[in-house]
Amino acid sequence: MEYNPELHSIKCPKCGHGMAEIRYGDVAIDRCSNCHGLWFDTGEAELLKTKWMGDALDIGDPSLGKRWDKVEDIACPRCGKDMEKLSDPKQKHIWYEMCPEHGMFMDAGEFSDYKHETLADRFRSLIKGARR
Repeated sequence: MEYNPELHSIKCPKCGHGMAEIRYGDVAIDRCSNCHGLWFDTGEAELLKTKWMGDALDIGDPSLGKRWDKVEDIACPRCGKDMEKLSDPKQKHIWYEMCPEHGMFMDAGEFSDYKHETLADRFRSLIKGARR
């Protein structure tokens, strides 16, 4: 769904479509209506990671998320500044973008992977490696 400020909380920094606010208990995040990427205001990803079934909000196809992962130069949907390109310190194969002032963006499937650390993640990290 194309971005409409009357309907959407913010515009997706990856594909430009509208993001809708979704809730899981006391945590509210934004999910893109097209690519299903997730925007977490500061601290929300870490909080949602601790919640049972918190990954249920990450409904996107991880294979599509991997394709969107290649789009790296994105701006913060809150302030418009260029976001930093990072990888998770524990799971280096998870690449995400972060605005130090406002939050982080994860492509479809990345939050589920982030929430569930497995032995397979070590192999994925060796193959994909950390972001440069």
